[in-house]
Amino acid sequence: MAAQKINEGLEHVAKAEKYLKTGFLKWKPDYDSAASEYGKAAVAFKNARQFEQAKDACLREAIAHENNRALFHAAKAYEQAGMMLKEMQRLPEAVQLIEKASMMYLENGTPDTAAMALERAGKLIENVDPEKAVQLYQQTANVFENEERLRQAVELLGKTSRLLVRGRRFDEAALSIQKEKNIYKEIENYPTCFKKTIAQVLVHLHRNDYVAAERCVRESYSIPGFNGSEDCAALEQLLEGYDQQDQDQVSEVCNSPLFKYMDNDYAKLGLSLVVPGGGIKKKAAATPQAKPEGATTTAAEEDEDEYAGGLC
Repeated sequence: MAAQKINEGLEHVAKAEKYLKTGFLKWKPDYDSAASEYGKAAVAFKNARQFEQAKDACLREAIAHENNRALFHAAKAYEQAGMMLKEMQRLPEAVQLIEKASMMYLENGTPDTAAMALERAGKLIENVDPEKAVQLYQQTANVFENEERLRQAVELLGKTSRLLVRGRRFDEAALSIQKEKNIYKEIENYPTCFKKTIAQVLVHLHRNDYVAAERCVRESYSIPGFNGSEDCAALEQLLEGYDQQDQDQVSEVCNSPLFKYMDNDYAKLGLSLVVPGGGIKKKAAATPQAKPEGATTTAAEEDEDEYAGGLC
């Protein structure tokens, strides 16, 4: 079966090359027919699991379409070549070709298809090169935003933010989450704004920037419904515990269902949050009990009194 498909592919390649030849009676190559044959060859090689040959056929198809000024079809062929590279686990090369395809889609005036190609590339590379995936998701979000497709844009920004948090790139994550929040406010999805405020606060506290975290909550009071919500109450309690170096209070808030059932990356931020200064809970000094009249003070008690205020 595989040998039959390979032979079929080779036949299509031979036909394509024949269409590209010129002669005394044929001055111009037949790019359209050649592209069609290369496309058929790619399918045959793919079915035979000869991905290298399938990739080469796709690239030749793309070039034929480019010569024929058929940008959309050329982009499709480049994208297919990228998918063949994916099958061979050559992911950086695959992403490079898919990016090239997305630029062609944009040039052709089909931004939605360009955005979908970029998102596909991001998913391919996410576990191998998260930094590249962040760049691709940001590009995708920009394309959707330019087309005023804000819901799709904010979904991609969410992926970006989570990857940045996972990579502990907190400064960039804070900016990305703020951009998400701005879009959710614009489309009037206020409950999600509350969740993004929690994510922002956790990121700022992991940056050791209490002032930014507090400002973030204060600015969120302008969002309809935030003041008086359980999100607001929990954040105020969290900030109070963090400011008072009360690890117990911070841990209690971060272990609440409101925090634990957030996206996994943010839930982990909450569970790993440690207050500065070692997180020793401040307790009121114990009031010394009155001694019975005439009772003597022991040497141990004298030593204890001497160091009651600390060594210094």
